[in-house]
Amino acid sequence: MIVLKSDAEIACMRKAGHLAWELLEKVGALIRPGISTQDIDDFVSAYTKEKGGISAPLHYHGFPKSVCTSVNEVVCHGIPTRKQVLREGDIINVDVTPIVDGFHGDASRTYLVGERISPLARKLTECAARCLELAIATVFDGCRLGDIGHAIQQHAESQGFSVVRAFVGHGIGRVFHEDPQVPHYGQAGKGMRLTKGMVFTIEPMINEGHWDCRVLSDRWTAVTKDGKLSAQFEHTIAIRNDGVVEILTQP
Repeated sequence: MIVLKSDAEIACMRKAGHLAWELLEKVGALIRPGISTQDIDDFVSAYTKEKGGISAPLHYHGFPKSVCTSVNEVVCHGIPTRKQVLREGDIINVDVTPIVDGFHGDASRTYLVGERISPLARKLTECAARCLELAIATVFDGCRLGDIGHAIQQHAESQGFSVVRAFVGHGIGRVFHEDPQVPHYGQAGKGMRLTKGMVFTIEPMINEGHWDCRVLSDRWTAVTKDGKLSAQFEHTIAIRNDGVVEILTQP
């Protein structure tokens, strides 16, 4: 069931979204060779609490940390640990979801670690960011879900990359994951029509090689099956009741 949001609820979600954006801005200043993924989790947990929020990932269906940190071949849901230390040339996606006044704000970015980044890693990361931009540009009151996926798939494949199928965007509000599911691949003009009051994430995961992935024995960490790189960017999007499309996870 799709839960349409009132203007007042979207305003509340804007607060959560702004905190998600603020977290990612500050995380970007931390990213460097030598820090552990647990250092990132510690910061996100402390800063979220300082701002009066709650970290939604913590204990969500048993997830043990406050943030997902997905390095190199990890597609999503990487678990922070003291043992995983960032190295020169890595890429890392950091996915945050604070809850503010009962509403979720969900966003992620992929960061380049250090200065010596391979041209391929840089191209992949830039492609993932552009896929998100192109997808958001397709959204309007009355567009179809397939329009979003088509924009992402067309651009990613034109750059020689692939789009993950196993994980998708989703509706969001008082509940972390709501309907509808938002695939990042598909055909333009196909699928459900989006309408005013809908709030959802778009979060394309773009792989260097094949789109297929597998989940490790921890039952969370998803990695590319071929061991090649993956990059992701995410925003939470609202179609307001005046018809305006708003990115809630930016200032």
